[in-house]
Amino acid sequence: MEAFGSYLFERGKKMEIFTLLETLEDIMERSKNIPFTEKGIVEKDEVLEIIKEIRLKLPDELKQAKWVKEERSRILEEAKKEADGIVKEAENRIIAMIDEHEITRKAYDQKAEIIETANEMSREISKGTKDYADAILANLENAINNVSVSINEAIKTIEINRKELK
Repeated sequence: MEAFGSYLFERGKKMEIFTLLETLEDIMERSKNIPFTEKGIVEKDEVLEIIKEIRLKLPDELKQAKWVKEERSRILEEAKKEADGIVKEAENRIIAMIDEHEITRKAYDQKAEIIETANEMSREISKGTKDYADAILANLENAINNVSVSINEAIKTIEINRKELK
């Protein structure tokens, strides 16, 4: 049993479950075989003591394994949330870029429409200005012609009146 005590404590600490299992394997390997069988003889108390120690250690190991599992799940969940956030942000950026592209395209289309409308208005104003100037000049020409006719009539009347005077 003294040898067992050295197995159970390494430098004043309880052995880990894997070490205890290795100890059980070692005991089994060192056991004496019963002649003509594969069965061996082991010290019952020694094996039971190791099993008892495993039972005592097992809950801590299970708690630690559960904590590791929960921590792993939490880390995976955080990573998934972060990945989802990155994907969402990338989608938003793509949408913004598409919207920006669409806005830019619409702005260029609107610019082209405005320029075309301005050119059309310029042509209409120019034509209207020419038509207006032509109308004024035509009225002036008519007025001058009327004055000219009136002057010619006045000159003829003056000539007739002068002839009569002579």
